[in-house]
Amino acid sequence: MVIVEGVPAYLYLDEEYIAHHLGRRQRGYGRGGRQQIERDHAHIQTGVRHGYTLGSPIGMLIENRDWVNWQEAMAVEYVENPSQEGRNQRVTRIRPGHADLPGAMKYGFHDVRNSLERASARETAARVAAGAVAMKLLEEFGIKLHSHVLSIGRVKANPPDQGAIDWDAVEESPVHCADSDVADQMMAEVDAAREAGDTVGGVVEVIAEGVPIGLGSHVHWDRKIDAKISQALMSINAVKAVSIGEGWDLLDRWGSEFQDVIEPVTDPDRPWQRKTNRAGGTEGGMTSGTPLVARFVIKPIATLHNPLPSVDLDTGEPVQAHFERSDVCQAPPAGVIGEAMMALVLADAFMEKFGGDSIPETKRNFEGYQATVGPRLRYS
Repeated sequence: MVIVEGVPAYLYLDEEYIAHHLGRRQRGYGRGGRQQIERDHAHIQTGVRHGYTLGSPIGMLIENRDWVNWQEAMAVEYVENPSQEGRNQRVTRIRPGHADLPGAMKYGFHDVRNSLERASARETAARVAAGAVAMKLLEEFGIKLHSHVLSIGRVKANPPDQGAIDWDAVEESPVHCADSDVADQMMAEVDAAREAGDTVGGVVEVIAEGVPIGLGSHVHWDRKIDAKISQALMSINAVKAVSIGEGWDLLDRWGSEFQDVIEPVTDPDRPWQRKTNRAGGTEGGMTSGTPLVARFVIKPIATLHNPLPSVDLDTGEPVQAHFERSDVCQAPPAGVIGEAMMALVLADAFMEKFGGDSIPETKRNFEGYQATVGPRLRYS
């Protein structure tokens, strides 16, 4: 069950729009067998009537088709002396890099199944459904989100000009990459990892266009927009690093080489243009009016078909790590999840600044603010 609160009334929303984004999450070269089972669809239960939001919480239900095979193993009711065969068998062979060991120690579990099921990236289906609602809200105000893969394993795409990316082509790419010249190499990297019983990670970039200046805060440490986006992206399963803009590349630059110079205002309808966007659309914890750009690294998945050496939870003795059905590479679908997480953060910041009880009221607030964004002498 997914619950989204804070959406104003009179936003047009249907299940097909959400299903489109859920379908994008399930695609991508390197996906495993689970995606052949599930056909994710979010059934809207509450908060929408006749196609429009009501201002009340939006409830959505996403079913797991595979649940029918796990009803006994994951039963809610108490089971005395449960069978230790098939899916009921306790999992004690710990996987390095997963939540298995810390989860078992933290909660006192004797069966790693209790940790690994909740730590599964399956939960990101709920994030994408919630994020789709946030995207729909942001689109009402001209804000659009996209993502693309910058690298998979050792194969790196040529850095594209953000304004020249063909997003339709990215959506058609099996590896969700803007550089068609390296797509085949990326797929070959995934194939090599699969053949070796291994996994491979990558780098993904998320871009939000049309973001107004001033979302976030320079006053409150916990409301800085770049900090909130970083936390949201880091919360995605297997993400190990986040960069806002070109943050990873600035270590050897001088200040004059990194700052985004502000150009003279020649068009009052387009003030505060920048020559570059190295900072990724943020300054001082607030959006700067340029596209908001964040990159993140998703590590190679911890579940390997050719398992790593590990230890047994019961005895501490050497064993081969447990294998659970898994993907080979999660970089392509991770971009869709990244879009959802950035959309949730932006929608929250947007409604904090402009929010009303309905879309018309919020639009009046937004348009009134936008009319004041320009050289101060215009409003003195």
